Formats: sequence, C-alpha cells, structure tokens
Amino acid sequence: MKYQTLGQTPIRASRICLGGMSFGKHFDDFYQWTLNEKETCDMIAHAWDLGVNFIDTANQYSHGTSEEYIGKALKKLDIPRDQIVLATKVYYNEGHLSPAAIRREIEGSLERLGTDYVDLYMIHRYDYDTPPEEFMETLDSLVKEGKVRALAASSMYAYQFHMLQNMAEKKGWTPFSVMQNHYNLLYREDERELIPVCEMFGVSRISYSPLAGGHLSRPEWDSRSVRSQTDNVLRRRYDAAKENDLRVLAHVQDIAQARGITMAQTALAWQYARGVTAPVVGATSAKHFDEAVQAMDIELNADEIRYLEEPYVPHELKGPLPRPEGRPF
Repeated sequence: MKYQTLGQTPIRASRICLGGMSFGKHFDDFYQWTLNEKETCDMIAHAWDLGVNFIDTANQYSHGTSEEYIGKALKKLDIPRDQIVLATKVYYNEGHLSPAAIRREIEGSLERLGTDYVDLYMIHRYDYDTPPEEFMETLDSLVKEGKVRALAASSMYAYQFHMLQNMAEKKGWTPFSVMQNHYNLLYREDERELIPVCEMFGVSRISYSPLAGGHLSRPEWDSRSVRSQTDNVLRRRYDAAKENDLRVLAHVQDIAQARGITMAQTALAWQYARGVTAPVVGATSAKHFDEAVQAMDIELNADEIRYLEEPYVPHELKGPLPRPEGRPF
C-alpha cells in the first residue's frame, strides 16, 4: 500500500479511500445497493488487510447507518483508532452549515462512529444561507476543541473555495486541507478552475465517483447491477452526455485491452496520473476493491493519457450547487 500526507496536515492516508456511501440500511428514499452491517464489516476488514486506512462517509448516507456500521466494524475488528483515517461530512441536514447545525451534526457523527474525533470533517456543499464567516469560525472551533483534526470541502465553485481559503488565512482560522470533488474521465470540468485553486493552496484531492458510478468499468453504458437499475442520481449525473461519453468508454477499453488490465484499473490509473491523492472507491465486492488497489502500481504514459482524454467534450456542471439569483457569492 502507498500512503500520502493530506495537504499541509500530518495525516498520512492510503492512496485509495474506501467509500462509505456503499454501507448502510436500505431505505426507499436512499440507495438500494448498499452493504448490510456484516457485509460492511467484512469489506472494511478486507480493505484493512490490504493496507487501506482511509474511510470516507457522511452524516446522511443511508440516514446515518453508514456511520453506525463503520463505527461498529472498527470496534469489532479492534482496529486502533490512531491508525485509521475517518472522514465524514455535514450539509445535507436541517440547518445546513449554520453553527447550531454543525455543532449538532458533529456530535451525532461522533456518536454513530463511536469515536471522540474525526480526522477530516468535510462541508458537503457550500451553504448560501449561512454567512461564510459563521461556518468557517465554527469549523475552526471544532479543530481547536480536538473534535476534528483537519477540514475538507466537497464540490463548489472555484471562487467560493478561493474565498474561504483566503478568509481562513486572514482570520487565523483552520483552512481546508482536502477537496473531494467530482472528477473522472467522463467529468473533467474542475480542471478549468477548481483544481488549479487546490494546487495553489497545496490542497490534496480525493475524487468522488472516480469510476463514474461504474460506467468506466465496462464497455456498455448500463449493467444488470442493482445500482445501475435503481440509482436515479447516477442517471441524472451522467445520462445526458451518454452518446459522446460512450466514445470515452471505447478509448478506456482500448487501453485496458492493450495493457491487459481492467477498464476500472485504467480509469483509476488515470486519476493518479492527474494528481489525485486518493480516489474514493465505493466497492461492494472484495474482488473489485482488489482490482482498484492494484491500479496504484499502473503508470500510464503520455500517449495513453492523451488517448484517454481525446474524446472529452465540455459537460454541464454536476456537483456545485447553483447560486441563488441575486446572491453575491
């Protein structure tokens, strides 16, 4: 396993992150393809055996049961707390990023995870309803109190992230060390502005949906998996650009066949070539996660990278929340 320090922090995380969105109870208003409590424990045990020490989840994944399952698994497996890197999120909850909401949600997450601190606390989205000074100061206080080791952010506009980093520096508050953004061979819009801003501030990137919800792991657009058949979020995120993106899949398949590797490994190897610290892989099978881990040792050359990227065309933004009309930022 390979490890890398996250941003300007002392936190060393495996260069692949186990995605907790794949864990939790089934709910009619959430995903139907998640792993149950025993399966979650088995997957975490398998990842730990491979050297993976980085787990990402969120307060609202499977209505909190993702955090619960992870916490129970870590306790059952007797994994030392100081050897695991836990990331969770706040925003998709009542009050979004208001100080009261952040305070309430961190306590809930800590209780469900069975820990007294998280390594990364991430704002899941930018909050237009709370003054940024209020949520940045509250996040900083959690670091000072020892409930959070470092801060992270997820999809937002580059100008917003730039503003928040500058605000933290000016006020002496904790800046963001990690950005979890939507990034894969089918969606590269953040290369225009957000990724350069991350690089400017020395922020590590841990991309979500690195395999585009499974699209980059097979030559066909759809599969018979439960996720492919039931995940409407996946359809809204990718189906609009299907006709062009099938060309991207064909190029991924070409490189995979020439290399004698899987399409998923090809897509993940591209992530590492493009500077991603740790793609967040939401595996639901040990076999697929084994393949993902092996991608760390695959180095694509410049011609292969160029060929993989050649069919891409600009896409509609998927990730940042649209700015309400009349709001200055």
